[in-house]
Amino acid sequence: MPLISEQDFKSHLNPEQYRAVTHLEGPLLVIAGAGSGKTRTLVYRVARLIMEGIPPESILLLTFTRKAASGMLQRAAEITGHACSQVAGGTFHSFAHRMLRTHAHLAGYSPNFTIMDAGDTRDLLHLLAREMKFTGPGKRFPRKATLAAIISKAENASKPIEDIIQRYYQHLSRDMKSITMLHHAYTRYKKKHGLMDYDDLLLRWRDILLDNPRVRQEMGARYQFIMVDEYQDTNPAQAEIVRLMATGHENVMVVGDDAQSIYSFRGATINNILDFPHLFPGTTIIKLEKNYRSTQPNLDCTNAIIANASQKFSKRLTAHRKGGVPPALYQARDENEQAAFVADHIASLIDNGTEPHEIAALFRAGFHSFALETELNARGIPFEKRGGMRLIESAHIKDFISVLRISQNPLDRLSLERALLLIPHLGIKTAGKIFAEVVKSSDPHRLLAKYPSRARWAEKLQELGKLLLEINDLASHGKFRKILDMAEKWYRPFLQANYIDDFPKRQQDISQLIAMSSKYGTIQELLDELALDPPEKGPDDSSNRKRVVLSTIHSAKGLEWKAVYILSMAEGRFPSPASQNSIDELEEERRLFYVAATRAKDYLCLCYPMFINMAGAGLAPAEPCRFLKEIPSSLLHQIDPASHPLNTHAEQGFEACTKTPAVTSKNSSQGSGGLEPDQQGDIPLAPGTRVRHSTFGRGKIIQKISTEKVKVLFEVGGIKTLHLKYAKLCVI
Repeated sequence: MPLISEQDFKSHLNPEQYRAVTHLEGPLLVIAGAGSGKTRTLVYRVARLIMEGIPPESILLLTFTRKAASGMLQRAAEITGHACSQVAGGTFHSFAHRMLRTHAHLAGYSPNFTIMDAGDTRDLLHLLAREMKFTGPGKRFPRKATLAAIISKAENASKPIEDIIQRYYQHLSRDMKSITMLHHAYTRYKKKHGLMDYDDLLLRWRDILLDNPRVRQEMGARYQFIMVDEYQDTNPAQAEIVRLMATGHENVMVVGDDAQSIYSFRGATINNILDFPHLFPGTTIIKLEKNYRSTQPNLDCTNAIIANASQKFSKRLTAHRKGGVPPALYQARDENEQAAFVADHIASLIDNGTEPHEIAALFRAGFHSFALETELNARGIPFEKRGGMRLIESAHIKDFISVLRISQNPLDRLSLERALLLIPHLGIKTAGKIFAEVVKSSDPHRLLAKYPSRARWAEKLQELGKLLLEINDLASHGKFRKILDMAEKWYRPFLQANYIDDFPKRQQDISQLIAMSSKYGTIQELLDELALDPPEKGPDDSSNRKRVVLSTIHSAKGLEWKAVYILSMAEGRFPSPASQNSIDELEEERRLFYVAATRAKDYLCLCYPMFINMAGAGLAPAEPCRFLKEIPSSLLHQIDPASHPLNTHAEQGFEACTKTPAVTSKNSSQGSGGLEPDQQGDIPLAPGTRVRHSTFGRGKIIQKISTEKVKVLFEVGGIKTLHLKYAKLCVI
């Protein structure tokens, strides 16, 4: 029995959301503006389908994170009950992986293939390039990360390596033939040794659907209703998978925002969402334009940012909330002054009661925050910078996992060589010879356990072989936890020997991994999970609540904060210099700015420096970002560089955005801000008085404008007009 009524649906959803939720059959495109409640719409759509009698197992919900899928289904279960547990949900990659475990033979793979993570991919390319003599003493060849990026782009775009190099890597044209040969070798090697990388999971599943009408019909019959979240982030292969999976019906609902398509470097294309109505003729289009996150002044600004986009579904976001203040615009002299300004405001917000985790500084590239990091450190303001190393990417975790991986697939050369190279005195050439013998053996683990050699490394190699045999025996009896404990015991001496400086910390990481593994029943389940959805390394959420967030804009997508500062909105910093020669890439930079600006709930501040540090050229003048210039000045509050109070409305419940407290002069009376008017008699305002400012340094007053304003010539900052009530001045 449903837990809510039809009237509840109408009261919990706005009219556009309700239309989307109650649209059952036929293709549906929901253009969901930032903060417009797309998750609620998807949740209620799942619930509605079930309440209409659709079998939950015939519903497929595809997302870009497992957390998103499980969260939506959990919320839907609160409406419909436990039936939602039977809905198929997950990421594109995890879904394709599940299908491949059954259908891999149709792509020429055995069902026990090994999934390579990004690090494995890079390492395999490096190994093959070395074997093919492309690298070595005196030779120049692209780095393994670049090679992986080129091959991934080619695979996802279904284009030859030559096309990718011509468009994105022209400086590597001299290596085009070698990279093409490497790509072919890499493809053959993966197939021969039962390896798939992330791209393969999608591409091989797509190929199976393309080449096998029976599988297409089976999928179409099994999943009668397909829903896709964040459709603007899909690549061509993902869009094709959705189309093929809908064989026999067109009950496909996709939700996304073309204005937030910012992941072309991962292979995503805005064309998928723009072309959806052509791919599925008769598509119903519903736009969600009511924003529940921001205030109207912020939305007026973000609407202006995206208004000039050349490719878009036109929409105008309107605020559900009342009140608000215009976004602020601050012009700093340079990036150091910009950092000081933002740090001032962050300190003020925290002093006035804003939680640090509700404040974020966003930037186009990681190095743009270096000056701010220094400022925050100097003031003792804790922060976290988004984009840390994942636990699975750590060397010691990869060492430990390698043993488990070769227990499942002894032909996994990367993992076998990684484990072999842990053994003292056993080098890369010997590891290669051992692998060659493993490939020929009908019982590789027993071969290692009885390996015929008198070398110094032989005993340790035999111990590894015996461990692998024991793991297989324990696996047959379902003793998963004992397998992990034995593997950890075998690896511990190598961990202690190789990581002397921080052995206890790394040991704790492995213990954490073993503890986390309790929810899995087999080695393969654990390995698949680590490859498809690796855990993050770092402090938990509770500790991060006391930290200001510094984040690249790409990492900020989908998140929100009360106060958001966007740094370095200047030409040469934003848009990325690499995008200058491509209209499509410049348009994506505009969308990136839009994504950043729509993260703010209450207060948005756009900052740009007049001078930026250019590599090899020093300090150079910079113009405001071209997208900044397109925003009507009437929509922004220009902050006086000499004094930068923050203003907001009490009804917004954000009184923390108040005036930045000034540092008092050592000669002024207690409680006064900055220099006192000259009628006080103890502070001279006459031209020639030498003063110091916390940001601009030492200077000299050159003009008294009024009792509250003076002009100061600073030794570094040049001439500044300062408001004495707020300026951080003291007389030298």
